[in-house]
Amino acid sequence: MTSAYAFTDYRSQGQTLPYVIVDIAKPPSGGLNLFNLYVALSRSSSRQTIRLLREFDNAIFLCSHTPELLAEDDHLAVLDKETITWWTRMMSGQ
Repeated sequence: MTSAYAFTDYRSQGQTLPYVIVDIAKPPSGGLNLFNLYVALSRSSSRQTIRLLREFDNAIFLCSHTPELLAEDDHLAVLDKETITWWTRMMSGQ
């Protein structure tokens, strides 16, 4: 018997695990997006230490991000530029 545990992609953010078994098949309710896939597949320290639990639909990798996520990314880029401008002025004493 091997001990194991499971957690959501939200809980796993920022963690690197030595060995990972990932299930990226379509869940019984809801769905997966590119963010979920990235988080799940990037938790392992290398390609050699990640295993997929079962077959999955390759089309999930061909979909695009939702318009809301793209808009949020654009908004964050604007805030980033504003923050850099503000700090530049603060550091120059203006």
